[in-house]
Amino acid sequence: MQQLHHFIHGSEVAGQSGRFSPVYNASTGEQISELPLAGVDEVRACIASSQKAVPEWAATSPSNRARVMFRFKELLEKNMDELSEIVSIEHGKVKSDAAGSITRGLEVVEFSCGIPQMLKGEYSGNVAGGIDLYSIRQPLGVVAGITPFNFPAMVPMWMFPVAIACGNCFILKPSEKDPSLPLRLGELMLEAGAPPGVLNVLNGDKLAVDTLIEEPEVKAISFVGSTPIANYVYERAAHFGKRVQAMGGAKNHMIVMPDADMELVVDALMGAGYGSAGERCMAVSVAVPVGQDTADELVARLKPRIEALKIGPSLDPESEMGPLVSAEHLAKVRGYVDLGVEEGADLVVDGRDFHAQGYEDGFFLGGCLFDNVTDDMRIYKEEIFGPVLSVVRAPDFDEALRLPSEHEFGNGVAIFTRDGDAARAFTDQVEVGMVGVNVPIPVPMAFYSFGGWKRSAFGDSNQHGPDGVHFYTRTKTVTSRWPTGIRAGAEFAMPTPGSS
Repeated sequence: MQQLHHFIHGSEVAGQSGRFSPVYNASTGEQISELPLAGVDEVRACIASSQKAVPEWAATSPSNRARVMFRFKELLEKNMDELSEIVSIEHGKVKSDAAGSITRGLEVVEFSCGIPQMLKGEYSGNVAGGIDLYSIRQPLGVVAGITPFNFPAMVPMWMFPVAIACGNCFILKPSEKDPSLPLRLGELMLEAGAPPGVLNVLNGDKLAVDTLIEEPEVKAISFVGSTPIANYVYERAAHFGKRVQAMGGAKNHMIVMPDADMELVVDALMGAGYGSAGERCMAVSVAVPVGQDTADELVARLKPRIEALKIGPSLDPESEMGPLVSAEHLAKVRGYVDLGVEEGADLVVDGRDFHAQGYEDGFFLGGCLFDNVTDDMRIYKEEIFGPVLSVVRAPDFDEALRLPSEHEFGNGVAIFTRDGDAARAFTDQVEVGMVGVNVPIPVPMAFYSFGGWKRSAFGDSNQHGPDGVHFYTRTKTVTSRWPTGIRAGAEFAMPTPGSS
């Protein structure tokens, strides 16, 4: 069995705490490695490594930092097949989906290559007699990211490329469930020319998280995960005076208007609801057909498609959906299906008894479809994070608008329609942070910022894009005047533009 490690100051570092966590092959259920969980002293040593690297890296020109990002991008592309396979084995994504998720992270690396342009400040000459005024953006120092199991490549790359390009040193604390890809990213950054300590990868659990939050040398925390933990990280880190961006859970709706292209709708729901086994914070987990005829047709079309899903081991190119990430998560999602039946929803497709032939110990669940779900049911209110789609029938547009707007989560939503007026009214009025029009998963491109509303996000800054640059830097404003030999004497009034 493989013994994993931390990646600190450019080297593999063995765990010292004596605590370990198992890592599994999601398709076979076999334990494939053992992950060390850092203790407090190990976290502090990691922070010290980052602190040591900060002065030189912050003083490196933005152009040279960008060149490291260019080389990192090339290495990601060169090693895409290897990286995709690592994700597929530990997480359970089919390989094509794993490659797609890495590519979406790579797009943030590409965005970070333009950091010299994004760090430009402002300048105003002669704002008062001989006085010039300008602003500059400077890095924070040591910053940290805490990332979830569902995107072991993409979500870390939402964070550290922007932070590092801005001149910070980054500590990545990935999920314990699929840590091998983040460790590989640390190696590739070193190969790309980032000095030791610029990107450290520290494995751990709540103890490591709490230590990163509490240690004063860590100036900012970026988090993606479930809402309860996002709320905890936000409150704790803010209490210790840190900048925080904490992305939480979701319950993403897709509104299906009567005039929608139903073939397009069903294709979109299959990919957005069952891709990555539903383990996406932007997965569509609620379909809202408007009108009974629309709902009847949608359910009738979805049922055979879900039953025909090709579910199998993640490395099989024929598989459309792989396993869930762990036995514990499988049990949790199955429990929600049981709950939906108890609550009175109609289970149209039941995937609970699915077993992949030859992979009976893998963490597999078949696609599930509920109809006649109501907004007072827990399967509607709570994030399931699995291949379970709920159909909530809406009598009209106003009800379809109300459902996502009043839900406690506000991450993503989509509307499928041919009516531009309906789409425009919906996008303007819906209380959700990211909206798709005939696009099921409206994840913005890297040069925009990602983030939801309400209990899907805590903090004032979103991930990557311009918000990412602002989050990982602070503004310094300089007011400057050089003596000219003229002495006007002391001035006791507040300086104004009209002052000499």
